[in-house]
Amino acid sequence: MVNIETLQLLARYNIWATAKLNQSLAQVSDTDFYRDSGLFFQSISGTLNHLLCGEHELWFARFAYGHSPVLPLNTTIEQDRYVLVQALQDKARNWITFLDALDPKLLLGNLEYQTSTGQPKSLPYSATLLHVFNHATHHRGQMSAALTAMGYPCPELDLVFMLIEQQSI
Repeated sequence: MVNIETLQLLARYNIWATAKLNQSLAQVSDTDFYRDSGLFFQSISGTLNHLLCGEHELWFARFAYGHSPVLPLNTTIEQDRYVLVQALQDKARNWITFLDALDPKLLLGNLEYQTSTGQPKSLPYSATLLHVFNHATHHRGQMSAALTAMGYPCPELDLVFMLIEQQSI
């Protein structure tokens, strides 16, 4: 299936892409940041809160602590836009620490958890970890499209751009 090194690469990419998106979001007006842009979680703020909720409050708790909070996926964790983007950036680093300490044998098993509504689930551990990073990529793409539609420039968020950037360091 997948190995720790691949997951570490995706965790590093998550940090990098979050930082790139956050740099672009600094240019966005408060009105555009909070307005309904037709995204699944309505606004850029709503989508970032969904990422904070899903990636960190739910999935990280499930993987790192074996705890499954019951928390709606549209929960507003942080209203202040500057605190919100900083929290996403800071918490993204937690995945690196988690993966550095992860027993590779766990990747062969299942993750037992409860959904955000309290339903018990059992999913392949490694594939579910892949989901966490893929999910963030999906929502960053939605926000990039919203930024483009509003007339703001968007960063290049493809993984290959991170690899090129790191190669030139």
